[in-house]
Amino acid sequence: MSLRSILVGPDQNEFLKHRRKLLNSKSKLIKKYHSLLCSRILYKNNASIEPMTKIGENITFPHGLNGILISAGAEIGDNCTIFHQVTIGSNTLKDSKKIGSPKILNNVYIGAGAKIIGGITVGNNVRIGANCIVTEDIPDNATVVLNKPRIIVSEAIRDNTFTSFAEYNK
Repeated sequence: MSLRSILVGPDQNEFLKHRRKLLNSKSKLIKKYHSLLCSRILYKNNASIEPMTKIGENITFPHGLNGILISAGAEIGDNCTIFHQVTIGSNTLKDSKKIGSPKILNNVYIGAGAKIIGGITVGNNVRIGANCIVTEDIPDNATVVLNKPRIIVSEAIRDNTFTSFAEYNK
């Protein structure tokens, strides 16, 4: 077992291995088999990655495939890092300005929970911060961050105790 496989997790390695075999095979039976194995790995990780999505070399999912969604038609370049709960999604609304799927170029770092939506291009060497929503083209060597959060102070003391739905209905 290589150090890379320990760092990125066995599910990612298995998924990428089966995906590669799916794309390179000429046999329909072999394609079905590897497609099934890819689907099982994604289902186990609550992820959705279209098998035919263009994904470059050395892509890394540091926290595994947990909650990753990559839409059909999206393109991801080489040496990208994608953290958990990231959505790279298409926009098919006819009245939208950016219809289509994102194209992410090389050496892009995408923080946890980021959403990249629509027919946009994310340039080379870009950093996208956690929970950012990206709907516009991003030039090379840029960093995308959220605005400073608003803090709303309440005069009343709040009870933040969690109550399950079953307990709530008693």
